[in-house]
Amino acid sequence: MAKRGSQRSAKAARKQPKKQPTGWRLWLRRIFFWSGGLALLGILFLGLAVMFAAQSLPSYNELKATQNAQTIIVRARDGSEIVELGPSFGKWLDGSEIPQVMKDAMISVEDRRYHSHFGVDPVGLARALYVAATGNGRISATSTITQQLARNVFLNSNRTLDRKLREAVLALALETKFSKDQILELYLNKVYFGGGAYGIDSASRKFFSHPATELNTAEAAIIAGLVKAPSRYSPTADVDAAVDRAQVVLRLMKEQGRISPNVTVDPSTVKLKQERGQNSVRYFTDWALPQLDLLLPETFEPIEVWTTLDVGMQRTAAASVKSNTPDGAQGALVSLDRDGAILAMIGGTDYVETNYNRASDAMRQPGSAWKLFVYLAALEAGYTPEDRVVDAPVEIDGWKPRNSGGSYAGEINVRTAFAYSKNTVAAQLGNEVGFGTVASMARRFGITSPISTFPAMVLGSSEARVIEMTRAFASISAGGMSVEPYGIVKVTTADGQTIYEHESAKQTRLVPEYVAAGMTDLLQTAVNTGTGKAAQIGRPVAGKTGTTSSNKDGWFIGFSSGITTGVWMGRDDAKRVAGLQGGRAPAQAFAAFMRYAVKDRPIEKFNTELKLPEWQLEPDDEFYFGDPDDYYYIDEQGNLIEPGRSSEPRDPAFSIEGEQGEGDLIDRPSARGTDIPPAISEDFLNEATGRRPGNNQPSAPAPAPSRQPDVRPPSRPVTNPPPVPIPAPASPAPAN
Repeated sequence: MAKRGSQRSAKAARKQPKKQPTGWRLWLRRIFFWSGGLALLGILFLGLAVMFAAQSLPSYNELKATQNAQTIIVRARDGSEIVELGPSFGKWLDGSEIPQVMKDAMISVEDRRYHSHFGVDPVGLARALYVAATGNGRISATSTITQQLARNVFLNSNRTLDRKLREAVLALALETKFSKDQILELYLNKVYFGGGAYGIDSASRKFFSHPATELNTAEAAIIAGLVKAPSRYSPTADVDAAVDRAQVVLRLMKEQGRISPNVTVDPSTVKLKQERGQNSVRYFTDWALPQLDLLLPETFEPIEVWTTLDVGMQRTAAASVKSNTPDGAQGALVSLDRDGAILAMIGGTDYVETNYNRASDAMRQPGSAWKLFVYLAALEAGYTPEDRVVDAPVEIDGWKPRNSGGSYAGEINVRTAFAYSKNTVAAQLGNEVGFGTVASMARRFGITSPISTFPAMVLGSSEARVIEMTRAFASISAGGMSVEPYGIVKVTTADGQTIYEHESAKQTRLVPEYVAAGMTDLLQTAVNTGTGKAAQIGRPVAGKTGTTSSNKDGWFIGFSSGITTGVWMGRDDAKRVAGLQGGRAPAQAFAAFMRYAVKDRPIEKFNTELKLPEWQLEPDDEFYFGDPDDYYYIDEQGNLIEPGRSSEPRDPAFSIEGEQGEGDLIDRPSARGTDIPPAISEDFLNEATGRRPGNNQPSAPAPAPSRQPDVRPPSRPVTNPPPVPIPAPASPAPAN
């Protein structure tokens, strides 16, 4: 019985179901199965994505033919090449033409397991994830050569998860469609090495002046080291950084057995190609080349841009600015030919250090250089360089300008006031002609920045650009005609076809020629005897200094022999620069540049002859009467003559007597014939001639508004008096 019972118990135990996992064992099991399922699904989707990507990839020959962007060769005015911008692809090298040392160097530093992975390196990725988990949390670069090729050809450089996933898919597709040798050949011919060089042949020619087929071990190490950071490790920008990076490449090549550990290679002995004016020229190209978007139809073919830049002047300008700019400050220079062609442009002391173009972009206060517009407005209003003005304390709407030295010269002429940059005189002139008139004059001469009309604006409180101020002075050099700066002469394609050619801008007269002559007189005196004496170069020079408060800005702008040059110096943060004055460092830099710039040009004397218009030369009394062709005219007999008609022959017995301020009409009724009736009534005649009833003398004309006594003596003739003659009405009344 006992035995039979035990058998039944064992049998029952065998029939009892197995106990299901619970708790963490259940979740672990679920995670395992779900992960496996998702992995299989992911592999399926990845396989489909790779398959579709491989089918859509261009052929090998199509990939060889594609270029990433446009190549631009910039030439100086003499046709010499000054810089090559944009991509340069050099000659395509087949895999058999590429030196083995170049292949080894690139694989060693960029993808050591290149020949063993399938486009994505799982070992490298796992190592990068481990380093990120145990280090600073950042995943280091894990892209293989194939991934880099996919990114360079098909994608952008955004650091996003989506881009990385697409990069991986494309890399797998590339490995599926092409061989390792083909991928490496594409990569070495397309990867970017900095300075616009795409591919090893372009890089070799740019940095070493020979094709890539001649690369040695040291040169290959330098080129391979550029891929990580082309700008930072460029041998033309930082030789030491390029050499240090090349040493890293050589060490990796030895560790991986690609070169013998006993081989000694010294990258510092590599002879680099000398760059021609790359530093300062880039300020000019940065200003000029963006204009191509407006000048040219859309094109992606290589082009050559022929410019106005003079290589010798550009080099001299860079040296002049750098050698004269005070420590801690920056300098800028713009030089224009008489037609507006830019001969030189310097936007700073070092383009590599800072590429901000202070010649075309910086807005700075011009100080007393702004007085150009004040005196232009005064000359146009009737002043001449010989007129007397008073340098004395003055107050305008609560503003009390002071001279730089704190002294006052008393009564002087306009020429002296400008030459010695008298602030009080400029303030009085600006107040007299109107601050709005001065602002309008600046606008007329090409100043586009906002202009204040507060009294202090006459001393240069409104900001302006160096190129705009230089353009304004160039218009004075051109006799008052407009000058339009330009830098591009023509653009041609690689086969020589001209697709753009500069046309001279239509010149317009900004001020009368006599005003420009008077202004040139003032500017020449400022250099000969005034604040700009440091700008003298042994031939006629006209120019003006400018210094702002606390020596924050220093300017000198002037012209000689058809070349106009503007120089500015100051700090980017607008802090004070000790000893900075327009008549010192800027004027010295101007002179150093201009001595070279005009050396091959004939000496030109300035036109300072004042050929004043008739309205300034006529006696005031005659001007009051005007032109009989424009007004009703009263002849000697008292007859009213309509505009455009000549009067009857005059009787010699009647005349206008008096001179210089008198001009009285002498009425002689005894000479009138009694048989000739008067053309008009006596009342109308009295009104027309200004006679008072019962008085044969005309009333005196209303006095002209007097000028400020501290600007011009009362004896100065009025230059814009009100006319006394009667304007012609729309429908003249018939004579009685």
